[in-house]
Amino acid sequence: MLHLNRICTKHQLDSTAQNLVTVSPQSQHTWIQLVNESKDSHQNPVKQIPSERAIARHEVREIEQRHTVDGPRQDVTLDEEDDVVIIYNRVPKTASTSFTNIAYDLCAKNKYHVLHINTTKNNPVMSLQDQVRFVKNVTSWKEMKPGFYHGHVSYLDFAKFGVKKKPIYINVIRDPIERLVSYYYFLRFGDDYRPGLRRRKQGDKKTFDECVAAGGSDCAPEKLWLQIPFFCGHSSECWNVGSRWALEQAKYNLINEYFLVGVTEELEDFIMLLEAALPRFFRGATELYRTGKKSHLRKTTEKKLPTKETIAKLQQSEIWKMENEFYEFALEQFQFVRAHAVREKDGELYILAQNFFYEKIYPKSN
Repeated sequence: MLHLNRICTKHQLDSTAQNLVTVSPQSQHTWIQLVNESKDSHQNPVKQIPSERAIARHEVREIEQRHTVDGPRQDVTLDEEDDVVIIYNRVPKTASTSFTNIAYDLCAKNKYHVLHINTTKNNPVMSLQDQVRFVKNVTSWKEMKPGFYHGHVSYLDFAKFGVKKKPIYINVIRDPIERLVSYYYFLRFGDDYRPGLRRRKQGDKKTFDECVAAGGSDCAPEKLWLQIPFFCGHSSECWNVGSRWALEQAKYNLINEYFLVGVTEELEDFIMLLEAALPRFFRGATELYRTGKKSHLRKTTEKKLPTKETIAKLQQSEIWKMENEFYEFALEQFQFVRAHAVREKDGELYILAQNFFYEKIYPKSN
């Protein structure tokens, strides 16, 4: 099951209401329903004063009234510039929270909407029926366009569902060993984003080096297999660890289905290119990243870099070789795009101005 929560709208919902919205369009109407409680809320109940709860319900009720079957529903007409959806199917531990918070910081100013795709147990593979629901949500929910959707879900081919206009996919990937090390310590020590939250492996003091030396499951080469399936998609072979077909499909999708894929190590350049190419969403993003308080928002609280011996042992794995091949492929493509979009002067990168124009236009107008 999936929920769409933490929504930034043109009218900015109260923060207490942002986590209470899920979408399920039926017939020609878009319904906005109040999510009572999730499993997480049973495990970690959050206290909320009555006045805040009343405000949250009031905000959601107002939205419900605008989109229910009571009375005629006004059709929303979108300009071509606004009929745009971006999907950021973020890979865990690739600086995705830092980047996503830039989208949240800019959404009111740039007048677009941000929606978090919250899947049950963070499962990156949707059921077939949820795939249909999600595609309908994204394509038919005009009130949320232009929209920026983000979540830990694998690539989904919208063309399979017969939609007329596909979303724009973007993503960021990271050196596979660095990503795994970061995730390993994140599960044990958390980060500075939500320091009080108890993590699944909290209390386990074993270092990553010790885990690899002991042949532990949390640091096994199989745990490296994540970025390839995220780009490969919802086919069963994508999640077959070590599949050469999955690697080639991930490469194909990166080139043909993604507008831009950056790397964590060069995140600022990724943001700069997005601002130049998609200013409707990312105008002001580069400056915000450089100066804003949330630029490096999420840092794992305690992390020890692995030794050369540990790295060498992981690099003997065929799984690492494939994940690293994909990473190098993505890095080469990103650097190619960047080389044709920017110029360096005095150590600074500058976006190139338009380098084409039209001429010899016939027939001549009077």
